[in-house]
Amino acid sequence: MPAFMEPFRIKSVEPIPFPSTEERRTALADAGHNLFRVPSRAITIDLLTDSGTNAMSAAQWSALLSGDESYAGATSFEHFRAVVRELTGFDEVIPVHQGRAAERILLGELLGAGDVSISNTHFDTTRAAIESAGATAVDLPVDQTSPSAFGGDIDLGLLEERLRGTRANGVRCVVLTITNNAGGGQPVSLANVTAVRQLCDRHRIMLLLDASRFAENAYLITEREPSEAGRSPREVAHALFSLADGCWASLKKDGLANIGGLIALRDTELARRCRQQLIAFEGFPTYGGLAGRDLDALAQGLLEVTDPAYLRYRASTARWFGEQLSEAGLSVLQPTGCHAVYVDAAQVLPHISPEQLPATALANELYLAGAVRVSDLGTLAFGRADPDGGVDIAAPRELVRFALPRRVYTKSHLEYVVDVAANVAAKAAQIPGYRIVEQAPVLRHFTAVLMPLG
Repeated sequence: MPAFMEPFRIKSVEPIPFPSTEERRTALADAGHNLFRVPSRAITIDLLTDSGTNAMSAAQWSALLSGDESYAGATSFEHFRAVVRELTGFDEVIPVHQGRAAERILLGELLGAGDVSISNTHFDTTRAAIESAGATAVDLPVDQTSPSAFGGDIDLGLLEERLRGTRANGVRCVVLTITNNAGGGQPVSLANVTAVRQLCDRHRIMLLLDASRFAENAYLITEREPSEAGRSPREVAHALFSLADGCWASLKKDGLANIGGLIALRDTELARRCRQQLIAFEGFPTYGGLAGRDLDALAQGLLEVTDPAYLRYRASTARWFGEQLSEAGLSVLQPTGCHAVYVDAAQVLPHISPEQLPATALANELYLAGAVRVSDLGTLAFGRADPDGGVDIAAPRELVRFALPRRVYTKSHLEYVVDVAANVAAKAAQIPGYRIVEQAPVLRHFTAVLMPLG
């Protein structure tokens, strides 16, 4: 099969908007120069996120019709639970409406004031859930200054150093985000997870997976970890889950659907407490804020997502897209993963300092040039406002994420994005920075109001 041929046929289509230059300028200004606030009717190619933007298969659409909408004990839940148990090996399965609900419930029950969670990199909503519980999130990624097959790994030396004083420093859990979304979409190796498991056992610490992109991580392991080359992605996924005490996931990613998430655990008592929170804030434990039809569509998606042909196409698309963006003049993080291509805006716009938000500037210019929406994962998203009103604390890197919604865009759509990127790169020196006019105290990038400088 050709590397870039989609392993599916398109059965349903929707029109794409093509706003004019003036309409784009107006839409961005009306949105406070924040792409999250731009309406979809003003977007031509939307690579803001791969979350909930998937195109479902014919089998998933068929599954919707068999959904059992009973409030309690629906057969759709029984189907969903059976698929999750087979995939993860975790007996306690709790559906939720999306990943951040899972984070809030599980981490809210597990952590308290003074506790610490250590991760390869906590994503933005994970960190928010931890901090809202009064705990501290600590990131210990491996050195990412040079390309690595497993740039998503946690630094084992730093982790062991932190865990030596577990009782004194309050470490309650280690969280491995697979793949490492905030760290450039890089995978975590099975060897790294195995070593973390051994450290957690030695220090009696819980190991959890943020498994939102478990299938893509498993496939990249089969590609890059020589000892796993002969295994299927689903077999590797089984191995990953077997090393953890539990997981949560936004199934809006590798669930191949538009809504849904889960908590899956071994600990019956922790699961009981999570279900009590679920009942209070999400819904009964057999639907968790979802319709029965959604549970059936997710169950089918979790069966389809580990198909090697689909995952091979996914990785090949990201690789090709990264190469094309590099040729267009953008600084692309290598190697690429599956769910997105990441560009280092600091390299593209060296004249813009971190406090002037270079990732925001590059993302906004891509929109102005061709109504392409991407995601700013730089200082606006991962930096911190100075509590004393001084210069913001900069993010580790000024990344712009070109997310790849699953089964949505074809090669010609991405070629359009490359053309837009080339036009932006050609005038990089003229692109202005931004300042923050208004911001929320938590997850500010979703709603902030910005203004271009100059």
